[in-house]
Amino acid sequence: MRARGLQIARRLRLRQSPRPARRAALTFVLAATFAGAALPLGAGTEATIVTSAEFAEPTLRYAHAVLGDDVEYGALILHRSNLKAGTALRSNAVLRREKITIRLPLTRVFEDLAPRLVDLDDDGAPEVMVVESDAQKGAQLSIYDASGTKIAATPHIGTRFRWLAPIGAADLDGDGHIEVAYVDRPHLAKTLRIWRFREGALEQVASTPGLTNHRIGEDFITSGIRNCGQGPEIVTANVNWSRIMVSTLEDDQIRTRDIGAFDPKTRLTAALACEVN
Repeated sequence: MRARGLQIARRLRLRQSPRPARRAALTFVLAATFAGAALPLGAGTEATIVTSAEFAEPTLRYAHAVLGDDVEYGALILHRSNLKAGTALRSNAVLRREKITIRLPLTRVFEDLAPRLVDLDDDGAPEVMVVESDAQKGAQLSIYDASGTKIAATPHIGTRFRWLAPIGAADLDGDGHIEVAYVDRPHLAKTLRIWRFREGALEQVASTPGLTNHRIGEDFITSGIRNCGQGPEIVTANVNWSRIMVSTLEDDQIRTRDIGAFDPKTRLTAALACEVN
């Protein structure tokens, strides 16, 4: 099964001045464009597929600045279609596209680089994975489906201004279920955590300390999931950024090995390309 790694994701630059979120309630705003008269996506038996996602409504209401500035996001936009990528429409079908906006309460923000599309239930249609932070309880990893519903999430870390850095998602142990991996508090706890998505929920499988993938103020995450022919492997740095570490999941246990020196110039490029083992 193909690994769904983040590799080294860089924070998108803002192109507009931040503005406060307009509403405190979690609401959904539909702005749909249809070819001819048609029912909204999801009506009847038609599938609804997320084709892309983006953050919106920049805000200064959560001044953590862990990603290099104090701007976070109050909304998540999902672009949806009734057609999966690479498939053909039936002769009598109508191609439809629309977008929905998920707007957070004023006590929460999306504290992240960009939304990630990952197929967690392996049905061919992606879910959306994001870091969502609460003003009092800190960050959690949240999963949204194509309807804009938050279907699963890890617990909040528990303290304001505590963050987690996502790594990616893959079937890490070959059991047929997708696992998601992140570093919990990459500047403090420096703990790799792996959660399994099963029956619509996330359950923690394993964790191990001594690993990190982010420094305070960086607008990118230094980690990823690779597959060099032996199954998915998580690639991170050690706690003092001197070594490249590779971790695997076996029998619900994390096994980590050192594969070489960490070079600040090339970072993990060679390791993620399977040039360093």
